Amino acid sequence: MSKLWGGRFTKKTDQLVEEYTASILFDKELAEEDIQGSLAHVTMLGKCGILPLDDVEKIKDGLHKVQNVIRRGEMEFSVSDEDIHMNIEKALIDEVGPVGGKLHTGRSRNDQVATDMHLYLRKRVVEFVGLLNKLQDALIEQAKGNLDTIVPGYTHLQRAQPILFAHHLMAYVSMFQRDIERLQDSYKRINVLPLGAGALAGTTFPIDRHYVAQQLGFEGVYENSLDAVSDRDFIIEFLSNASMIMMHLSRLSEEMVLWSSTEFRFVELDDAFCTGSSIMPQKKNPDVPELVRGKTGRVYGNLFGLLTVLKSLPLAYNKDMQEDKEGMFDTVRTLQGALQLFAPMVSTMKVNKDRMRQAVNQDFSNATDIADYLVNKGLPFRQAHEVIGKTVLYCIQNQKFLLDLKLEEYHQFSKLFEQDIYDVLQPEQVVNARNVYGGTATNQVSEAIARAEAVKDQTNEWFEQFFNKSR
Repeated sequence: MSKLWGGRFTKKTDQLVEEYTASILFDKELAEEDIQGSLAHVTMLGKCGILPLDDVEKIKDGLHKVQNVIRRGEMEFSVSDEDIHMNIEKALIDEVGPVGGKLHTGRSRNDQVATDMHLYLRKRVVEFVGLLNKLQDALIEQAKGNLDTIVPGYTHLQRAQPILFAHHLMAYVSMFQRDIERLQDSYKRINVLPLGAGALAGTTFPIDRHYVAQQLGFEGVYENSLDAVSDRDFIIEFLSNASMIMMHLSRLSEEMVLWSSTEFRFVELDDAFCTGSSIMPQKKNPDVPELVRGKTGRVYGNLFGLLTVLKSLPLAYNKDMQEDKEGMFDTVRTLQGALQLFAPMVSTMKVNKDRMRQAVNQDFSNATDIADYLVNKGLPFRQAHEVIGKTVLYCIQNQKFLLDLKLEEYHQFSKLFEQDIYDVLQPEQVVNARNVYGGTATNQVSEAIARAEAVKDQTNEWFEQFFNKSR
């Protein structure tokens, strides 16, 4: 078949130009969405009397046959046919004859490809909400099992105050909840139909865009045809959300790498998620979190790449916009792989409670509580801060910790110290003293877990509601 647009040209396209401008090598990933959109489009053409119903049925039957060929992996995609749209149309014409050429009535590849990407991202967003929900499940279950596990909390990667390990894990549950909510919010901007905008100005045929939207499960249609074919905000928003998710995964990855090191020994990752060394037989490398940490950069790159492509484009469609797909597909694959691995890696992670407790007992992270103790005795906080600073310095110089000091030693720094200081310094007391909403006290963390599970149930309901709609 000659080029769809070949009538105006006197020469064949240079082979190098064909190879350089073709997108079929990557946009074939949109095959299912392209056929889904075409089926809705041709059904509308029949309903509106633009095509005879016999032609509509022949085209629909042919599209289903082409779809089955693609699903079996038997479709031979051709660079000379440029993109997924023309490859499918050529296969359709080969299947049903010239009537297949009527499918493109009332549409352009510009609104067609935009529709394909809306359909594609709609599925992926729902999928990622489900995967994030599973990761939250894994974190919450680990938190439930570690409500009695005390670990040093850090600022500046220096030990700061004792906290529950469950509290630390629940911080990531909160992060991923924000990611879920961002994806859910983006869904309404993805779930808008561009088809019917034509190349840029609409079409002369009496189409029914809202009927197509209804068939495909879109909540509405683009108000402006120029905007419909040139908008890639929904992809940028997805790439931004994906970057945020990867940033959160990368932060958790860094902690897992640290926690599993010999220096920390707080956790041990399951062998299924680690690899060994080709030369050092003792090694157990946390490759999965390291790779997630590393792949975060490529997701950021895809976001900035598309922002750069779009920053100077005039309305409406420009060939530059073909660059919107490879980064999107790469980000989907990267994020998908990370989320699929993270939930089971967290679930199977072994927590070394004894080592965490040992770390808490051998630091000065309970120093703030002594300052608060003196404040409660009437000493101004700034004076209490100075007293405890000198006390800690004394401990360091004498190779002791705060619980090792005798009462006589405490009296060197303040006569306000009494025997009850030893109760105040116990890690459990330090943790449970922070009994404020969002704090690390055991009852506060238990309540936070209960709230998170209630929200997670709502996310499950959203997922179930929109999963079928997005298909």
